[in-house]
Amino acid sequence: MKTLNILSGGAAQGLVRSLEPAFEAETGLGIAGDFGAVGAMADRLRAGVPTDIVILTAALIAKLADEGLVLRSSIADIGRVETALAVRAGDPPASAGDAASLRAVLLDADAIFVPDIKASTAGIHVAKVLAQLDIAEVVADRLKVFPNGATAMRHLAGSSDRRPIGCTQSTEIISTQGVVLSGTLPPGCGLATMYTAAVATQASAASQAQRLIAILTSSDTSELRGEAGFVSSLTS
Repeated sequence: MKTLNILSGGAAQGLVRSLEPAFEAETGLGIAGDFGAVGAMADRLRAGVPTDIVILTAALIAKLADEGLVLRSSIADIGRVETALAVRAGDPPASAGDAASLRAVLLDADAIFVPDIKASTAGIHVAKVLAQLDIAEVVADRLKVFPNGATAMRHLAGSSDRRPIGCTQSTEIISTQGVVLSGTLPPGCGLATMYTAAVATQASAASQAQRLIAILTSSDTSELRGEAGFVSSLTS
C-alpha cells in the first residue's frame, strides 16, 4: 500500500491514528512516519527525510515555513494541548490546584516519567517547572526521561515503583493504556501548546496531505479532537 509520510509531535499521534481508517478508505493511502519530540521531528525534516505532512507546534511550523520547508499557504491549527499529570491506572489521583500542591505531589513521587527535557515541548516545560519550584536537584535522580511522551507513559504504565507519576501532554496520556489523566498543571505552572499542520514543500502527495489536514481540522472531527485531548483552536 502507498503511504502518506508524516513527521509529527507525539501529541497528535492518537488523533491521527483514530482518523487513519477513514483517510485510507477515502484516499487509498496509509499513514507512515514518525511521532516524537517536536525538535527531533523538525530536524528529520531538515535532514531531508521524505515527508508529506508535518504536525508540530505552531511556533516551530512558522519557523519551518521561514526556512522554506513547509508551504505557508497550507498551515492550519489543529488545537491546543495542555501539559498534565498522569498516574498508573488504579493508583490514587495526583491533582495539583496550585504551585505548592504540585511541588508536594512531585516530591512525594519516587519516580517521575517525562519526555525528552531538551527536545520535546512537554519535557522542556517540565524541566522549567522543576526549576521554578526549586526542586530540580532534589528530584533529579527520580526523573525517568524517554524520547517522547508516549514512550514515557508506556513505561509509567508498567512501572514497579511505589509512587510513580508522569508529566507530559494530555493527548499522550489519554492515548496510552494503563495510565490515567490526573489533572492539568496549575495556574502559573501550566502550558497549553498550539499544534499546527502543514504540507511539506517537497511532498510527493501534496493533495492527499492537504486532505488529511482538512480532516484533522474539520468541524466534523471536533468531537474526536476533544476526546483525544485537543482544545478547540478556532476561537483561541
